[in-house]
Amino acid sequence: MLKINRISKTFNPGTINAKKALDQLSLHVRRGDFISIIGANGAGKSTLFNAIGGSFFTDEGTIELDGQDITLMQEHKRARMIGRLFQDPMLGTAPDISIMENMALAAGKGGWLSILSGREKKEFRDRVAVLGMGLEERMSQPVGLLSGGQRQALTLLMATYHPPKLLLLDEHTAALDPATAEKVLKITRDVIGENQLTCLMITHNMQNALDLGNRTLMMNQGKIIYDVCGEERSGLTVKDLLDKFKTRVGEELDNDRMLLSD
Repeated sequence: MLKINRISKTFNPGTINAKKALDQLSLHVRRGDFISIIGANGAGKSTLFNAIGGSFFTDEGTIELDGQDITLMQEHKRARMIGRLFQDPMLGTAPDISIMENMALAAGKGGWLSILSGREKKEFRDRVAVLGMGLEERMSQPVGLLSGGQRQALTLLMATYHPPKLLLLDEHTAALDPATAEKVLKITRDVIGENQLTCLMITHNMQNALDLGNRTLMMNQGKIIYDVCGEERSGLTVKDLLDKFKTRVGEELDNDRMLLSD
């Protein structure tokens, strides 16, 4: 479904600030996979997402999505097939217009309430009600007045209104308090399951990386150093992941944010 073949990316090449962010990375994602991705800061996780999404072209290698070579496809064209959520709840929605208008944008209606039928407004309200946050009673409220968790849940709903071929979740709960993050993760799991989406999710929470989805990847220095699924994954603990990192890298994982989240 998603085939990444030996992609590399170096930023600021030929300078003292040169940084090899992706290093001959290959990955095959099957249709319906829900893959969690972990790694310390600078491991290349978000860079991988940016390469898939088209924020830049890779220096070498190829990327195929659903049989189509998208290696040199412009970002706005990839966005028609790829949905993405970011860590910042402020991204992904238009804060100055209402929930109803944001839903209209997601549906491709241009955000103009005047062209919406009663049936469409009811459909938007019903979809928002599924979030279980009471937002269906606040459809005329500007999105900028919502909490971070409410905005992330709405962004997820908008990004999957027309189910994308691939959904990228870039630490989309990291800025939320634990209780809200847990609620958004439940919504995430439900939306992915109901729409049978193929999803890659970056997380700093190592327990979530084992609990969610069907496969876990560990990255370091622009490479995938561990890829686990099935029965082997179901028996893993956070300590096992730390041991795997030490075995493959030769040193302890030194990332307080990841360790303290477990």
